[in-house]
Parts: sequence; structure tokens; C-alpha cells
Amino acid sequence: MKTTVKFSLVALTALFFLACNANNKKKTKNYVLNEQIETNEPTVLTNLKPDKQYIKVALLLDTSNSMDGLIDQAKAQLWEIVNELSYAKSKDNKPNLEIAIYEYGNDNLNAEEGYIRQVLAFSNDLDEISKQLFSLTTKGGNEYCGYVINTALDQLEWKDNPDDLKFIFIAGNEPFTQGKVNYKDASKRAHNKDVTVNTIFCGDYNQGISGYWKDGADLAHGDYMAINHNQETIHVATPYDDAILKQNNKLNKTYIAYGFQGIQKMQLQAEQDDNAEGYSSANAVSRTISKSSHLYKNSSWDLVDASKDKAFKYDRLDKNELPQELKGKSVSEIEAYVTSKKKEREVIQEKIQELNSKRKDYILKANKGNNNGLENAMIKAIKSQAKAKKYSWK
Repeated sequence: MKTTVKFSLVALTALFFLACNANNKKKTKNYVLNEQIETNEPTVLTNLKPDKQYIKVALLLDTSNSMDGLIDQAKAQLWEIVNELSYAKSKDNKPNLEIAIYEYGNDNLNAEEGYIRQVLAFSNDLDEISKQLFSLTTKGGNEYCGYVINTALDQLEWKDNPDDLKFIFIAGNEPFTQGKVNYKDASKRAHNKDVTVNTIFCGDYNQGISGYWKDGADLAHGDYMAINHNQETIHVATPYDDAILKQNNKLNKTYIAYGFQGIQKMQLQAEQDDNAEGYSSANAVSRTISKSSHLYKNSSWDLVDASKDKAFKYDRLDKNELPQELKGKSVSEIEAYVTSKKKEREVIQEKIQELNSKRKDYILKANKGNNNGLENAMIKAIKSQAKAKKYSWK
């Protein structure tokens, strides 16, 4: 009897572990081009590990009635800001860039939440950032600066790497003192979290000071700036623009969309090309230069970018998710195709960078002073504050 009981316990224990293993297999989490799914199949990609250093920029934009000019500047100057940040170096490394967007002071937003909306959490998806900027519209409202700063500090993942650059840029034109959250408390809290608050008053410099915008920046060891937000963005056309735009058409043809998300993302890429072109061909050139930099990453949907990760495995790709040109191809044929597109892209990006070097020299000589308000204010503040953490610009 004892022997029978002992055997039964051993058998039950074995069955228990087998059941647990089977259950664990069903719940295995994998990443297919950075997209997490439930599957029993082998992993395509492990979760991509980000580089250690980041430049994190949270844009807090007033979208009340009077701020149409500010939003236009943000849309028109995004790519030049990104390009300038792409030249940053820290200890011989090129940091990644993440941008978050908040809107505040808009009557369409929830009054109980301070007329504030997180438009986009920190993201390195430059196409998505562009899309969200272009989605912004204005409508009159109450502008609570302390409230939106506090909200951005609470909601965003700032991390605690001391080598990261962490910035809040808040732009608006009403007194900084409005709302139930004291701006002094919010600014001091930002400083304690190693987040620098830079304030951009849209209007007269002295009026901004009397409205406590400078005080808000000083408390967080940031810069206070005043801009003419209704000034039209200046884009300098150069003899190299057409050649750069031709390279952009070639560049777009090197992307290999994987799955339904890939198709959507390629459409988004084309839409943001059109949005940039809508401001001027020179702005479209600036976007093309951003697309040729290390900051333009699409490993979540593009096989070329995904293949750069060490965990990527060609033999684990879901054949149903492959684009039409790779349907029915062997693993070796798929690898050869992706590799050829990768080499093609590298050549195109290098050509764009060569043309951009000549373009920058031309603009430097032709431009008698760049008066692009938002762009100048942000870049000046970032470069000045980055020196404390030994960042440099090539």
C-alpha cells in the first residue's frame, strides 16, 4: 500500500511539472520585429536593447486660439531641430533621441485634467512625431503651465541615467502663474529630477518676464527665451536640394515592409514626406536629411533595420507576413535580398550626407541670420546646457 501511494505521488509530481512546462510554453512572450505576441513558435527578435544615452525632449505646446503661429513653426522646423540633434556626440557616442508632445490651454481638452493632453509619450519614431504635430489644432482655453510641467514629470519615463540630456520646452503666451499647481513647485521638482525646464514666451521679452516665464526657467536652471511665434519660417533653398530629394525617392524604395503594420508605416512615411513638402521643398530636404541619420529608426516594421539586431533570425520570419516580393522565397534568398537593400540604403544615406555637407556650407554663407524662432531657441538652449554633461557637436 505504501509503495502504491509513493508511486502515485511521483507520477502526480511528474504530471504537474509537465503541465507547468506546457503552460509556460503557451505563455512565452516573443517579439516579432519589436511587436510582442503570444506564440508557441520560435522567437523572431528579442526585445531590442536601446543604446544607453538619450536626448529626451518634452514639447509642451500651448494650443489656445492665439498659438496657430507657434504650431506652424513646430511643424515647419521639426526636421532642422532633429538634424541638429543628430550631430550631437557624448564620449564619442551618438545618443538616441526621444521626443514627447503635450498640448495645453485648449478648450477641447478635459477641464478636470487641467486642459492638458499627452499627444505622444517619449518616442523615437520620427514619422509618428511628425504625424502627431500635424494633428494639432488650436482653440481658446485656460493655460496652466505648472500643471502641464507636473503632468509631464509624472507621466513620462525620464529614466535616471546621469549622462542623459533631459529637457522640457514649454511655449505659450499667458502668465506662468495660472492654475492650481504652483509653477515654482513644478520647476523645482523638475530640477530635482535632473530635468531642465526651458521657457519660450510667445511675445514681448519683458512681458514674458513680468508673467514669470523667466522665473519658471531660472528655478529649473533652464533658459528663458521670447520669440515672435507669428513669424514665417525661413527656409534657404540651395543648389543641392533637387539632388537630395531625388535621393529621398531612392531611399524610400529600400524599405521592406513586414506585416500589416509595415504597410501602414510605409504609408505614414509617405504622408510625412508630403507634409514636409507642403511647407516647402527646402523643408522636405530637411526631412530627407533626418531620414539619412542614425536617428531615423524603423526596426519595428522594416526588415533592413530589424536585421541589424543580433537576435534577428531569418529562418524565424512568419512567411505570411512577408511582402509580395519575398513570397515563396527561400531563407537564403530572403537574406540576400535584405542584404542588398541594406547596402543600397547605406550608399544612398552616405550620398545624402555628402550633399548635406555642401548644403550646410551654402546656407552658412547665404544666410544673414537665421530668424526661425522656435528652432533657434531650442537649439541654442540644448547646446548651451549640454556642455555641462560634456556633449559636443561635430
